[in-house]
Amino acid sequence: MTSTATDRRSLVTCRAGGERFALDVARVERVLRYTAPRTLPNSAPWLRGVINVGDQLVPVLDLRERLGLAAAAPEASSRILVLVVEQGRIGFVVDAVDEVLGVDPQAIEATPEVYRGLARAFVAGVLRREQDVFIVLEPNQLVTSQERLTLTAAVEDLFFGR
Repeated sequence: MTSTATDRRSLVTCRAGGERFALDVARVERVLRYTAPRTLPNSAPWLRGVINVGDQLVPVLDLRERLGLAAAAPEASSRILVLVVEQGRIGFVVDAVDEVLGVDPQAIEATPEVYRGLARAFVAGVLRREQDVFIVLEPNQLVTSQERLTLTAAVEDLFFGR
């Protein structure tokens, strides 16, 4: 049986720390050119700051740091992916956003055993396409419940001046 266009899954592909990643396009609200987020005093070290998106402050994290990859300064190709997750919206800094791929859902392989612990929760699967291997991320798992509480408190402190 061949797949039709409606059977396909659309993935936004991006790069961070020399690795290639993919996220379900339905979870990506927007892709923004990188602008330095407003830093928050006394916030968690993994929180880069917040950006204003529409009428909402959106916390921003660095995908490299989140995944344990080597840190690097943002470049002209850097972007902020604003993702819609169960708890709201969150931004992730990536090195670049490449394209949207239409793939057969069956082409996404199960998460390899090499991923363990928290890192395994981040990964929804692996996609091989020609010479490239994309790690398909699960956006709802990129921030733990405890971290989400920390993010919310930091944004409220800024907004309400606590």
